[in-house]
Amino acid sequence: MVTIIASHTVIPEEPTPQGPFWLSDMDQVVRIRDVPTLYIYKTPKKNQENKNIVETFKNSLSKILVHYYPIAGRLCYIEGGRLELNLNAKGAILVEAETEKTMNDYGDFSHFDTIKELVPMIDYNQPIEEIPNFVVQLTKFKNNEGFAIGVAFLHPLSDGLGAIKFINSWAKIARGETLEANELPFLDRKLLKFSHTPLEPRFEHLELKPLPLILGRKDASEEKEKKTSATLLKLSSEQVDKLKKKANEEDVLGIQKKEYSRPYSKFEVISAHIWRCASKARELKDNQESVIRFIADVKNRMIPPLPKNYFGNALTQTATKG
Repeated sequence: MVTIIASHTVIPEEPTPQGPFWLSDMDQVVRIRDVPTLYIYKTPKKNQENKNIVETFKNSLSKILVHYYPIAGRLCYIEGGRLELNLNAKGAILVEAETEKTMNDYGDFSHFDTIKELVPMIDYNQPIEEIPNFVVQLTKFKNNEGFAIGVAFLHPLSDGLGAIKFINSWAKIARGETLEANELPFLDRKLLKFSHTPLEPRFEHLELKPLPLILGRKDASEEKEKKTSATLLKLSSEQVDKLKKKANEEDVLGIQKKEYSRPYSKFEVISAHIWRCASKARELKDNQESVIRFIADVKNRMIPPLPKNYFGNALTQTATKG
């Protein structure tokens, strides 16, 4: 069981821009929920005191928020129901906690039901204007053997790549280092603002259509009632290479590959393998159509590409069927 010791509001160390902050269409379509992540660290030296860790976290977070000042703001709705960010520097939340469990008690930290107490929980019943964009929980393990850093980061602020860059930059400042000019975030999202009326769709957008129904059923109510769970599949490099070889050397899809076609990527063969296994586990009929959806990063697919350090959502959902 985790015990909360204290909660701190951390604001930017220096004055930051104030007022409304425009969010792109890609920021609008993601859920107003946090994306939880967890980092585990062992104490470098036996019996080393952790009493300065909280102050290091608070001070470094205050510094990084100067560069990533949208994180210190709050979301709000404007006329028409569009989501916007209010740059009011209300700050991020740092939670101190401790547990009587050891690191071994959590196993390999892959089961969410076990580790969810190490990640901060955000109350979404409060007004959106009061919900913090970033909450971090620092939990010390028993016998001072290490600590967990649980992060709750609201998705409308950024995609995963932007969030990771923020965490890495924060870690660098926590080590006492300084960010280089090429490490600073690009915050202006108006690069994704249309200067003209969007064109009509020119091809089928499968990702926006309803999922296919099970043959012989009128709706998806039975499927929705089924319990789902997340699992972590560990694949060795040898297993992945075997999958790639099978997909690229054999006509597994009944399609004759053309001489100039590229080999299947790791992502494609792993996704196809999981899709195939899931279809078998669901005991789908051979003529049952199914769809797999996934998220694609579009930073480098834009014309021109978005800046390398763009901070925001630059993702789109895509899909394929079979």
